[in-house]
Amino acid sequence: MDSFDYVVVGAGLAGAATAWQLAMRGHQVAIVERHKPANPEGSSHGSARIFRYAYAQHHYAAMVKESLAGWQELDRLAGERLITPSGCVDYGQERKPRELAAVLTGVGIDHELMSAGEAATRWPQFDFDTEVLWHQDAGVIDADRAVHTMVDAAVGLGARLYQDWTLVSAQRFGAGLVLTNDRGEQLGASHMVAAAGGWLPGLLSRLELPTSFLAALPPFTIMQETAFHFPYKDPEDLWPTFIHKRPGMQTYGLPGGRDADFRGQKLAEFNGGKVIRDAASQDGVIDSSHRARIIDYVKRYIPGLVPEPYAETTCLFTNTPTEDFVIDTTDRVTVVSPCSGHGAKFAPLLGHLAADLATGAADVPLRFRPTLAAAGRSA
Repeated sequence: MDSFDYVVVGAGLAGAATAWQLAMRGHQVAIVERHKPANPEGSSHGSARIFRYAYAQHHYAAMVKESLAGWQELDRLAGERLITPSGCVDYGQERKPRELAAVLTGVGIDHELMSAGEAATRWPQFDFDTEVLWHQDAGVIDADRAVHTMVDAAVGLGARLYQDWTLVSAQRFGAGLVLTNDRGEQLGASHMVAAAGGWLPGLLSRLELPTSFLAALPPFTIMQETAFHFPYKDPEDLWPTFIHKRPGMQTYGLPGGRDADFRGQKLAEFNGGKVIRDAASQDGVIDSSHRARIIDYVKRYIPGLVPEPYAETTCLFTNTPTEDFVIDTTDRVTVVSPCSGHGAKFAPLLGHLAADLATGAADVPLRFRPTLAAAGRSA
């Protein structure tokens, strides 16, 4: 049985980033993945995720800025830019552009607040319904290449990648753990990092973890979300990413990547999909009524798009009630769920935080450690 200092379960953005950071620190690392890194059954596949700074919470906006050094290092390792600049427009009554602008001012991010008319002059392909926040340093992350760059970097530093390795149990053995897959193969670990995305709820139920730790974790709600790609009416238009939040509906969009032929805008409704039990329950079925809802939205608010999708897909969101991340640890197991549909942009930084916590090098912000927050409330 091969044994490692750290076994990272899950090779999406969070798991790949954590394994990369642990390997850089000289640890013996294994990455186990039930399929392949960045596979389409998880949350880190595809070539288009939003990179943006606009958050209502100062700490998240500051974290995006802090993540830049990690992205620059990944660009160097990949030999290409993993974030394509596009800028971002934020608008809508519930998006509160003016409040977002104040946060960006506090963090030191260049931005511009403009009227709906001024924005429409610059981007006539949108029908803006409120004033608009523009920040030019937003862009589009190539999630697939980011994952593979981090996995390759970890392997280059001595980590081992085990693909098609489905973890079914992790049992205490001596001072560590024995991990067993569905074929009965085993790995030894001094410490395990669970970064399994939509499989996390089921995985946690199979681990020997303290009842108090499990009880303090927030409930994880797994959503099967739907994204649609709409063709550009004028391929010469310059398209930003966008977030539009109005009462009853929050939509977001971004220039589609190579997996949608770069010829349209990827568009989705935030948490507009269906709740499923766990990742294994996903069926990949597109709900026709939801498709119609998004088409109606495009007709009303985005006249620069042909209101007929040429491609569509599903993906998973693993949500917490507050949309905060979970990076918490107990008894040689670290749980990493930087999720709720907004974690991709932080990937290299989150790997650093998770590695800090797993190794004991440093703690993470209290908001990401619900077990400590629970202990504080009960004290």
